[in-house]
Amino acid sequence: MKNYYSSLLAASAIILSILLIVLGIILGQFFHLFAEDVDPIIQQTYWVFLLLTLVLVFIVMMFVMAKLLQQYVQPIDHFTDIAHQLASGNYLARAQVEDGHMNQQLTITINQIARNLQENSILRAMEQERLKTLISSIGSSLLVFGRQGAVNLVNRVFEETFHRTGEDLMGKTYKDIGLPEDIEKEIEAIFLTEEVRSFQSKIRLEGDIVHLEVYGAPVIGENGNWLGIVVIMHDITELIHLEQIRKDFVANVSHELKTPVTSIKGFSEMLLDGELEDSALKKEFLEIIYKESNRLQLLIEDLLRLSSMERGSFEITSKPVNMIEVIKQSIQIVQTKLQKKDMEVVLNMPQQLIIPADHDRLVQVMVNLLNNAIAYSREETTITVSVQEVSDFVNIDVSDEGMGITSSELPRLFERFYRIDRARSRESGGTGLGLAIVKHIVEAHNGSVTVDSEIGIGTTFKVQLPVSESKQ
Repeated sequence: MKNYYSSLLAASAIILSILLIVLGIILGQFFHLFAEDVDPIIQQTYWVFLLLTLVLVFIVMMFVMAKLLQQYVQPIDHFTDIAHQLASGNYLARAQVEDGHMNQQLTITINQIARNLQENSILRAMEQERLKTLISSIGSSLLVFGRQGAVNLVNRVFEETFHRTGEDLMGKTYKDIGLPEDIEKEIEAIFLTEEVRSFQSKIRLEGDIVHLEVYGAPVIGENGNWLGIVVIMHDITELIHLEQIRKDFVANVSHELKTPVTSIKGFSEMLLDGELEDSALKKEFLEIIYKESNRLQLLIEDLLRLSSMERGSFEITSKPVNMIEVIKQSIQIVQTKLQKKDMEVVLNMPQQLIIPADHDRLVQVMVNLLNNAIAYSREETTITVSVQEVSDFVNIDVSDEGMGITSSELPRLFERFYRIDRARSRESGGTGLGLAIVKHIVEAHNGSVTVDSEIGIGTTFKVQLPVSESKQ
């Protein structure tokens, strides 16, 4: 291009020189007219001719320069404007000048650069969107700090967990964004040591205790440059809760198994020693052993049943079932316990109500609810069973006139081995798994079970089951 413009300037100079030479020749032909003896009229005519010649030369020069500007200077201005647009980020700009071999090559080159920049811009935008989607999809809180300790990146989970917006956090240091003190210390340690650290933190958010598994690591660039650190905080509250449930379960199972085994072992040893001569006392010991072995058998059966339900390995055989017959059959099963406490059951239900369900499982649900009502009710009281079809569901309420349950205990009522009154439950022979089994069976039918209670008044368990296969 440099050679081309040199040629252009040389051509322009040659043209200008030729025009000046021609003008000089023309003027030289009339040089003698400047003598003093020349007629003034002739001189005046000469000056007019000279003026017209200069005007004509000026017009020709202007025409030539206009052509030069149009053909060469204007395209350069256009290319310069396109280059400025590309530099400012407008990668859609394209060169349109196509006249002349040089202009065509320059147009093709600039447009190719523009297309390359546009493709790179689209690729970069896609990568940024992909990275943004990935970071937002991470189920853990994420923070990225620069080399100076300022926040460079925050994901949505962190904003929702700590109720802070990314705009408020960007540019602030880890000490200014309100992190718990132990997390701040660990982040500072990562900056100082440039080593990976993993630890657990327990914080309080909106009145709730949240357990976090915190992982921090330095960010190293391609050339080994230290760019900052990344901190990931995973909410493990549910895992901690499940671990506590597991520990409680193991402790409760150990305790529940220890009591009957200890009784059976102790009375068996006394009988084996042969020191008891009283046959009535021997019979009493054997009855205790038999009672405790039955209790141990019930506990093992309930544990196996509950374990099967929680693994999802048990099946619900859905067939048309008359809910009224299920309730009456359940009352017959617990009739002996009702008579011992001189209690009665009042029924408020229609003559027939058919629903798709597993007959034996529903009997188990009702027997467990009735046994629970009997165990925690006073003697000579009433248990009320109400059945009502509402919309697409059947509501079954089992109400007693027992001691009631405090509101703080209601959320834990369906936990395994949870008992309100352990002594009374132990006397009644319960395993502490009945309500947990009820919850699993009802939920397997796509139903729900809830409880309402008032101290000194009584408790009502409410079971809701769908009345059609489509609702299940």
